[in-house]
Amino acid sequence: MCIFCNIAKSPDSLIYEDELVVAFKDIRPIVPVHILVIPKKHIASINELPDGEEGDLIAGRLINVAKKIAQKEGIAENGYKLLIRTGNHGGQEVQHIHLHLLGGGRMKEGIGLAS
Repeated sequence: MCIFCNIAKSPDSLIYEDELVVAFKDIRPIVPVHILVIPKKHIASINELPDGEEGDLIAGRLINVAKKIAQKEGIAENGYKLLIRTGNHGGQEVQHIHLHLLGGGRMKEGIGLAS
């Protein structure tokens, strides 16, 4: 079982949970607010996201949950970044879809805070 599937089953580490997705803090944050939102169902990458209603529901839920968490964390008004990496060239390290919610300061063009 993948590490994110294990985390999804551990309520103590979750900051959000519903029937489709969970969210938790990244263990290696690159900005002050760095939260991962993942589907509960194991889907290795965006390339494996089902076509049609199920995939649309999961993808939409990831984004809507990130928006709610950004509001709760107090970063929505000033802005934040959403990032999904796919595959080796995209920098995906864990083979389970995960959306990064990044914020807590002025963002530079790449990933992280402006210096």
